[in-house]
Amino acid sequence: MAKINFGGVEENVVTREEFPVEKAREVLKDETIAVLGYGVQGPGQSLNLKDNGLNVIVGQRPGKTYDKAVADGWVPGETLFSIEEACERGSIIMCLLSDAAVMSVWPTIKKHLTAGKALYFSHGFAITWSDRTGCVPPADVDVIMVAPKGSGTSLRSLFLEGRGINSSYAIAQDYTGKAYDRTIALGIGIGSGYLFETTFRREAVSDLT
Repeated sequence: MAKINFGGVEENVVTREEFPVEKAREVLKDETIAVLGYGVQGPGQSLNLKDNGLNVIVGQRPGKTYDKAVADGWVPGETLFSIEEACERGSIIMCLLSDAAVMSVWPTIKKHLTAGKALYFSHGFAITWSDRTGCVPPADVDVIMVAPKGSGTSLRSLFLEGRGINSSYAIAQDYTGKAYDRTIALGIGIGSGYLFETTFRREAVSDLT
């Protein structure tokens, strides 16, 4: 892991040279990645993961965003499911819903967080203020985050140009002992160029302020 000095602050940084996409594929080869939500971050992250050769499905409720997922090539009953079925099928559940939506569907998500799965976020809000959101994961799952420093549209467009966007990453809970590898592999898989270590709270507070 590289250390880069930013204005007197030394940060831990993971690069694609250190953790190439081939390594990400190896780490995630037995995983089913279920992306919940196809709004702001969902399209870019899911399509980049798929284009990088990973096993991805999408969970989305019926409506305009569901239709957009179909238009983008996700196939109902094969790679596109209801949120509940995606949660059941996924070994990694990528929660890319809005904060309000996360709170409303949390009972469904939690029901399918069986031992050894990973729960992934791209924003620290739901976990940092779990006393208000009610999002308290069970103790026997990994809880991880990769937060791209840009929109899902930028994430996708830079990926298609062969470039990467900077992201921060954090691990709130490591039950399996492989949370770090899962996190970095997903960060590389979604198209991150540099991955900067942070915490859920630091990401949530910095994002809001």
